[in-house]
Amino acid sequence: MPSRTRIAESPPAAVQDALERLGRNVRIARLRRRLTQEELGQRVGVSRFVIADVEKGKATTGVAAHLGALWALGLLSRMQEVGDPDRDDEGKALERARMPGRARRPQRLADDF
Repeated sequence: MPSRTRIAESPPAAVQDALERLGRNVRIARLRRRLTQEELGQRVGVSRFVIADVEKGKATTGVAAHLGALWALGLLSRMQEVGDPDRDDEGKALERARMPGRARRPQRLADDF
C-alpha cells in the first residue's frame, strides 16, 4: 500500500474543516434526494464505504470521489468557481506588482533575408 502524504495524515485545520463541510453538504444533498449511500455510490461508480468516507470528510478519500458525488447530485457546476484565477484577488495583486512600469519598445527585425 502506498504511503500516505503528510497532508492526508494530518491536514491543516482549515483543510479538515473544508472537507467536513463538503461532506456534510454531500450528505444533506443525498438525503434531500432520498438516496442511500449505496444508490449514490452506484451512480458515482464507487462503494457505499467511499460515499461514507466522503460524507465524513476523510482526508484520504480521493478528490475524484468527492467530485463524482457532486456530479451525481447535480452540484458539480458550482466547482468551476473553486480556484478560478479571475477570483484570485491576491494573485492578481501580486501579478500587478511584478509588471514593469512601462512597456518595452519592440526590437526591429533585420531586413537581410
